[in-house]
Amino acid sequence: MKEIVDQPIRVLLADDHAIVRSGVAQILNDQAGMQVVAEASDGGQAIDLYRRERPDVALIDLRMPVVEGAQVVERVRREFPDAVLIILTTYDTDDDIECALRAGAKAYLLKDVTPHDLVACVRAVHAGRTWVSPTIASKLAERMTRVQLTPREMSVLKLLAAGKANREIAEALSISEGTVKIHVTHLFEKLSVTSRTEAIATAMRRGLVRLT
Repeated sequence: MKEIVDQPIRVLLADDHAIVRSGVAQILNDQAGMQVVAEASDGGQAIDLYRRERPDVALIDLRMPVVEGAQVVERVRREFPDAVLIILTTYDTDDDIECALRAGAKAYLLKDVTPHDLVACVRAVHAGRTWVSPTIASKLAERMTRVQLTPREMSVLKLLAAGKANREIAEALSISEGTVKIHVTHLFEKLSVTSRTEAIATAMRRGLVRLT
């Protein structure tokens, strides 16, 4: 039997997979002093439900239709600066992690989190603390020690990932093929790779590009 409490932690869940929402809701609703008050199946609905319900904590998936998780966090926090939001996702690239935390998420959880740690995280952020697992913290620390790409290098990288040849990249960016080759050389150095295939694989692993 649950302990009776006057003011349970009210939680909003946002995930486009119903089975995930159902599982997380069951875990949280089984806890004393915790109640799922709303469930959203896309980012736009998550924002609307947040406005309506004003939950104490929101668990937000990173990849969702309409509005993606990091944008949900950013928009909710802009409207409600004290909002407490947690990213719960399968994606663990360092770029995704940094983007979500920069947007204002108080925690970043992977969906393989144990029920115990999920509940502990909700309680921690509700109490005003942040929650970052050792794995996520390690990725952030590793990212900080890396040489970052320039905006132009990022543009070249995205075109490489799209399968464009140097000539096509040059045309798209209005630069010479020679300049493209220089950027590609710098990319290889910064990513510690020796081929385009390696560059794309590394960029995807780090979350710098996505193949759609």
